[in-house]
Amino acid sequence: MNNHFYQKSWLKEIDFNQAELNYLIDFALHLKELKQKNIPHPYLQGKNIALLFEKTSTRTRSAFTVAANDLGAHPEFLGKNDIQLGNKESVADTAKVLGSMFDGLEFRGFKQSHVEDLARYSGVPVWNGLTDDWHPTQMIADFMTLKEVFGKLEGLTLTYVGDGRNNMANSLLVTSAILGINFKLGAPQDLQPAPEIVALAQKQAQLSGAEILITDDPKEAVQGTDAIYTDIWISMGENVDPKERISQLLPYQVNQELLAASGKSTTIVLHCLPAYHDQNTSQGQKLANEFGRSELEITDEVFLGQQSYVFQEAENRLHSIKAIMAATLGELFIPKEFFNDHLKSSENFVE
Repeated sequence: MNNHFYQKSWLKEIDFNQAELNYLIDFALHLKELKQKNIPHPYLQGKNIALLFEKTSTRTRSAFTVAANDLGAHPEFLGKNDIQLGNKESVADTAKVLGSMFDGLEFRGFKQSHVEDLARYSGVPVWNGLTDDWHPTQMIADFMTLKEVFGKLEGLTLTYVGDGRNNMANSLLVTSAILGINFKLGAPQDLQPAPEIVALAQKQAQLSGAEILITDDPKEAVQGTDAIYTDIWISMGENVDPKERISQLLPYQVNQELLAASGKSTTIVLHCLPAYHDQNTSQGQKLANEFGRSELEITDEVFLGQQSYVFQEAENRLHSIKAIMAATLGELFIPKEFFNDHLKSSENFVE
């Protein structure tokens, strides 16, 4: 076996270099093709996977469950009422117990320190399904989608508009910088990424040649971009005044006018979902009744329009998560030469 990912955890994007991220994107595309052709790929036959969820989930839970089954593994869901992280039992104690029973652990919750401690003490690969700081499994799906649409990643420009301090903004900024993709972010000044996140991205951009622009002008942010990305305006568990936040971010709504401001007919729209684009949910109806807004971060017209790839992006959560699990837990042969000189710069890989 020659697999430099083997037994490594997937905690945040900055732990991996450009070649490694590109490998996982290409591997995800390969696994998607195998799935579409009904070609079995049980790289994790007989493995047991624990899925730890403090936060609710549709795509992440579904993707990990189906991915595990497709790979021949057995997933076990443990919800917030089933796990005692930091409550009745320390994260370290939980990690040691679960690591002795399972071959890999997924965690979706609040604290990045929890997923880091699970990896530190469990002795098995741990995959971050989302924390307040990072959303690394989403990144492989997102950039996989960009590669499907444009046939390449090199030379692309990606723009994120909305709440620029959340996990999605952090992850997109840093991952774009690592991959050499130009990144622009449009957000009010007090909702822009933390200085330490920007510094991480700028350091990576110096290596990759990516250009970074952070502005409070949404039209400047989208001008000339290949993809516009947005997310919900109030993150899960965030305690803010909804009326104030909505008023603050309305200029950053992804509508037909903002989409046209890109100046390119080929610009696509992405969203990690769920999206407040209509009143067909109880939350949507509540927001409409309270604030007179049936659409928030994205309009229904754009969300369902021809330039929207949000559902292709959502499906790709499955294939990308499958690639991450198979690479880190499966006994794959990955030629060392694939990583070229990038291998030497990775702290994760040991010669």
